[in-house]
Amino acid sequence: MQSGPRMTTPTQAVLRVLLDGPEREHYGLELGTQAGLPSGTLYPILARLEQAGWVESRWEDPETHVHEGRPRRRYYRITPDGAEQSRAAIARAQRRRPVPGRLLRPGPVTGGGS
Repeated sequence: MQSGPRMTTPTQAVLRVLLDGPEREHYGLELGTQAGLPSGTLYPILARLEQAGWVESRWEDPETHVHEGRPRRRYYRITPDGAEQSRAAIARAQRRRPVPGRLLRPGPVTGGGS
């Protein structure tokens, strides 16, 4: 069984955007804006997710971007298997995250004899 990509905070942010509308395609700039990530962080994550089979991509039809006078967009969509795997991976990552303050709070003072 493949463990999938590392569930870093940026990876989880990308997956959450994709999971918000799993049937929808998103282009890179839109994903980066919604996830709050710069392109230098976003595109390596998308490449890893695509390599793992969690995300699929396609280039838009050239006539569309030429007609609109802008660069060609690559669209990304989470796969059905990727949606299932990423939900489970995010849940596992959340369970492993320590509760803020819980580990830093001092324990009860015990009486030490001297």
